Amino acid sequence: MASVRGTVKINIQTCKGCELCVEACPQESLKLSKEINAIGYHYAVLVQDNCTGCVNCALVCPDAVITVYRSIKKGGKRELKEPIATITHVSRDIKVSIDTLSQSQQSIGRVDI
Repeated sequence: MASVRGTVKINIQTCKGCELCVEACPQESLKLSKEINAIGYHYAVLVQDNCTGCVNCALVCPDAVITVYRSIKKGGKRELKEPIATITHVSRDIKVSIDTLSQSQQSIGRVDI
Protein backbone atom coordinates (compact mmCIF):
# COMPACT_ATOMS: atom_id res chain seq x y z
CA MET A 1 0.00 0.00 0.00
CA ALA A 2 1.34 3.45 -0.93
CA SER A 3 1.49 6.31 1.56
CA VAL A 4 1.44 9.94 0.47
CA ARG A 5 3.36 12.71 2.23
CA GLY A 6 3.94 16.28 1.26
CA THR A 7 6.84 18.66 1.35
CA VAL A 8 7.38 22.27 0.41
CA LYS A 9 10.19 24.20 -1.18
CA ILE A 10 10.36 27.84 -0.20
CA ASN A 11 12.35 30.48 -2.05
CA ILE A 12 13.87 31.95 1.10
CA GLN A 13 15.53 34.82 -0.75
CA THR A 14 12.21 36.37 -1.77
CA CYS A 15 10.02 35.35 1.19
CA LYS A 16 8.88 38.44 3.14
CA GLY A 17 7.91 36.59 6.31
CA CYS A 18 4.23 37.55 6.31
CA GLU A 19 3.39 34.33 8.22
CA LEU A 20 0.26 33.62 6.17
CA CYS A 21 1.60 30.17 5.31
CA VAL A 22 2.40 29.47 8.98
CA GLU A 23 -1.18 30.32 9.98
CA ALA A 24 -2.68 28.38 7.04
CA CYS A 25 -0.83 25.12 7.78
CA PRO A 26 -3.16 22.71 9.61
CA GLN A 27 -0.20 20.47 10.53
CA GLU A 28 1.90 23.31 12.03
CA SER A 29 4.74 22.26 9.72
CA LEU A 30 5.98 25.79 9.00
CA LYS A 31 7.46 28.59 11.09
CA LEU A 32 9.56 31.68 10.56
CA SER A 33 13.30 31.26 10.69
CA LYS A 34 15.38 33.13 13.24
CA GLU A 35 17.74 33.95 10.36
CA ILE A 36 17.03 36.76 7.92
CA ASN A 37 17.34 36.69 4.15
CA ALA A 38 19.18 39.13 1.87
CA ILE A 39 16.21 41.51 1.81
CA GLY A 40 15.98 41.65 5.61
CA TYR A 41 13.06 39.34 6.41
CA HIS A 42 12.68 36.28 8.58
CA TYR A 43 11.62 33.65 6.04
CA ALA A 44 9.33 30.62 6.32
CA VAL A 45 10.89 27.19 6.82
CA LEU A 46 9.59 23.64 7.06
CA VAL A 47 10.18 22.50 10.65
CA GLN A 48 8.29 19.22 10.88
CA ASP A 49 8.12 16.19 8.64
CA ASN A 50 4.34 15.94 8.87
CA CYS A 51 3.33 17.93 5.79
CA THR A 52 0.38 16.35 4.02
CA GLY A 53 0.65 18.36 0.80
CA CYS A 54 -2.66 20.13 1.43
CA VAL A 55 -1.41 23.20 -0.54
CA ASN A 56 -2.88 25.76 1.89
CA CYS A 57 0.50 27.46 2.27
CA ALA A 58 1.04 27.95 -1.46
CA LEU A 59 -2.48 29.24 -1.97
CA VAL A 60 -2.16 32.00 0.63
CA CYS A 61 1.41 33.09 -0.18
CA PRO A 62 1.20 36.60 -1.66
CA ASP A 63 4.74 36.43 -3.03
CA ALA A 64 4.47 33.06 -4.81
CA VAL A 65 7.54 31.62 -3.07
CA ILE A 66 6.13 28.21 -2.08
CA THR A 67 5.94 25.07 -4.21
CA VAL A 68 4.23 22.00 -2.77
CA TYR A 69 5.34 18.50 -3.70
CA ARG A 70 3.80 15.17 -2.87
CA SER A 71 5.94 12.10 -2.37
CA ILE A 72 4.74 8.53 -2.52
CA LYS A 73 6.25 5.64 -0.60
CA LYS A 74 6.06 2.28 -2.32
CA GLY A 75 7.92 -0.77 -1.09
CA GLY A 76 10.10 1.16 1.36
CA LYS A 77 11.23 3.77 -1.19
CA ARG A 78 9.90 7.31 -1.29
CA GLU A 79 9.75 9.07 -4.66
CA LEU A 80 9.25 12.80 -5.02
CA LYS A 81 6.60 13.59 -7.58
CA GLU A 82 6.09 16.67 -9.71
CA PRO A 83 4.86 19.78 -7.90
CA ILE A 84 1.17 19.60 -7.09
CA ALA A 85 0.72 23.31 -6.40
CA THR A 86 2.71 26.25 -7.62
CA ILE A 87 1.61 29.85 -7.79
CA THR A 88 3.30 31.03 -10.96
CA HIS A 89 2.37 34.68 -11.11
CA VAL A 90 0.93 37.16 -8.62
CA SER A 91 -0.84 40.24 -9.95
CA ARG A 92 -4.45 40.65 -10.97
CA ASP A 93 -4.60 37.11 -12.29
CA ILE A 94 -3.27 34.17 -10.32
CA LYS A 95 -2.56 30.86 -12.03
CA VAL A 96 -2.82 27.88 -9.70
CA SER A 97 -2.34 24.25 -10.63
CA ILE A 98 -3.57 21.68 -8.12
CA ASP A 99 -3.43 17.92 -8.49
CA THR A 100 -6.41 16.73 -6.49
CA LEU A 101 -6.21 13.73 -4.21
CA SER A 102 -8.60 11.79 -6.43
CA GLN A 103 -6.28 12.36 -9.42
CA SER A 104 -3.34 11.14 -7.34
CA GLN A 105 -5.27 8.08 -6.24
CA GLN A 106 -6.09 7.24 -9.83
CA SER A 107 -2.44 7.37 -10.81
CA ILE A 108 -1.10 5.37 -7.83
CA GLY A 109 -4.03 3.29 -6.63
CA ARG A 110 -5.40 3.35 -3.10
CA VAL A 111 -3.86 5.88 -0.72
CA ASP A 112 -3.95 6.06 3.07
CA ILE A 113 -3.25 9.49 4.49
